[in-house]
Order: sequence, then structure tokens, then C-alpha cells
Amino acid sequence: MHVIELRFECFDNTTISAAEKAINGLLEAYRANGQILGREFAVAFNDGEFKVRLITPEKSSFAQRFNSPWVNQALTELTCAKLLAPREKYIGQDINSEVSSQDTPSWQLLYTSYVHMCSPLRNGDTLQPIPLYKVPATANGDHKRMIRWQTEWQACDELQMAAATKAEFAALAELTSHKSDLFRRGWDLRGRVEFLTKIPTYYYLYRVGGESLENEKQRCCPKCGSNNWLLDEPLLDMFHFRCEPCRIVSNISWDHL
Repeated sequence: MHVIELRFECFDNTTISAAEKAINGLLEAYRANGQILGREFAVAFNDGEFKVRLITPEKSSFAQRFNSPWVNQALTELTCAKLLAPREKYIGQDINSEVSSQDTPSWQLLYTSYVHMCSPLRNGDTLQPIPLYKVPATANGDHKRMIRWQTEWQACDELQMAAATKAEFAALAELTSHKSDLFRRGWDLRGRVEFLTKIPTYYYLYRVGGESLENEKQRCCPKCGSNNWLLDEPLLDMFHFRCEPCRIVSNISWDHL
């Protein structure tokens, strides 16, 4: 990931509220398209210009060829707020985040956690995140539904990791059950990505609990009931199960490893 500063200069008299609306609209459009990462963006005003530092998947994430229709519309709305198109200043590589995948994967998967800010679409060969703008829009011109699903998955993950309230159990059910709303939406998005990219795309089904390591090895695919999904060797040292027809990968319960 990379840190890039965007600067917005005024070309005529404007107001803070008009500039705020236009800049935040652009940032939200960039986020929905996967061009910037994270949820909160501090926009500062000083010496007649607005500045914001952002995390991007790649150094070239703001290239016009990656823009969604909503990003292009938000850029035109800057003019109405009397702002020039943003100028970029490259700050450097973020040493606390992952490097985006540059290669076409043989397979890919939806995988995230509450500590990950990067794209939830991962290269199945390396587990590196794939920038969402490199994939055709999954719905309504961008990837807002994918980002929303990721945010909900991470919220559930944080609740179950904290293990401090009864909400933990509801959150855990969303992460681990193939009948949950979170699974249904994510699995449908997975299918959409596979259709658009023509690359086998899997859904990671989180697993925790269980009675023993032996019982874990004997469990079946929850979606189709197949007992032939246990792998001889775990994929990427993480995924012990893979069901080809259902496009699901999973792990032996972390409680027994």
C-alpha cells in the first residue's frame, strides 16, 4: 500500500461547507471503487487549500483509467464548489500494510478480518490483496456492495474477538454459518466476481470451536455435505478445506491447531 496526499485548491470564492461536500463526495466515490482504503479521512484546510492523506492499494490508484462513473461525476462536482482537480503528492510506501498483487491468479478468494484494511479480494496463489478497481464493477458501476460486505464482516469479527458481550455469539454465527445473511451476500458477490473475471473465486468460511481435532478433520462441507474437501496440505498454511463445487474454503478450528 502507498500513502498519497491530495491537494484541492480554490479557483474562486467558495465556502467550507461546499468544499467539504464536494471533497467528501469524491473520497466516498474513491472508497466505493477500491481506490482508497480505510473509513475515516482527515481533510485539513490551510493556506487557501485543502489537503488529505490517503492509503491506496498502488502508486497508480488514482489513474483516470481506474475511475468509476461515480468518481468521474464527483470530480466534475469539484468545479461547482470552486475547486480545481486534486493534485497528487506521493509520500511513500506504507510499511505497516500489505503489497498488492500484480499477477493474474490461478484462483482467488474473498478473505478479510478486522485487522485488515486492504481489498477483501485475494490472490489465491499468494494471498496478496487484489485492488478492486482492477476487477469489473460488481454492482451499479463500482464495488460499494463489496466494501459494505467487508465492513460488516470486520464488525462481526471484532465482536467475536473481543468476546465481551452476548453479541459475540450472534456475530460468530454470521461468520461461521453458511445460512447467515453475511455468507449469502458474500457468496453471491463471490459468484459475481467469478463470472466477471472468469477466474475460480472462493468464499472463506471462518471456523472456530468444535470438539476435537479428529472431529474437525471429519466434518463435511456445510453447503453440499461432501466429505471429500479436506486437503492433504493446507493452502497458504491457512485453509485446510476446499470444496470445488461450492467454491468454499475453510480452516480446521483454530481452537484445535
